[in-house]
Amino acid sequence: MRALIVVFSYHHKNTEAVARVIAKALGADVVAPKDVKPTDLAMYDLVGFGSGIYDAKHHPSVLQLADRLPEAKGKKAFIFSTCGLFAFAVSNRFIRSNHSALREKLLAKGYEVVGEFGCPGFNTNVFLRFFGGINRGRPNAADLERTKAFAEGLAHTRG
Repeated sequence: MRALIVVFSYHHKNTEAVARVIAKALGADVVAPKDVKPTDLAMYDLVGFGSGIYDAKHHPSVLQLADRLPEAKGKKAFIFSTCGLFAFAVSNRFIRSNHSALREKLLAKGYEVVGEFGCPGFNTNVFLRFFGGINRGRPNAADLERTKAFAEGLAHTRG
């Protein structure tokens, strides 16, 4: 089974760290949205889409790629993210809310979304840089262990 992870990770490479853990567990390739031809996704049994969260949604490059995807009836996908809010605020409900724009685009294209994952990420955007940021050291070892467990669960959904 072939898996692909499409990830945009910029500021502190928080989401890339999560993507690499998932990729290792799934034996997946990792690419940036700009390096993906939408038609090439048909070669994969499972595709993950992730980025940091910007204004309560995924990075525009991930959302724009989702808009360009061809119909994918029955193909499996998962969504992941890191978020720069205070760690205590990152709940499953909050994660699902942040993923809603991407989830809706994937469902509209015929993908079956088989899992969603999110965790805190180090954030020094805007005014936070003046205070040293929030969530320093995140994702941490515990976050990456949760990531690994999530990915191992995904391994059973392929095929």
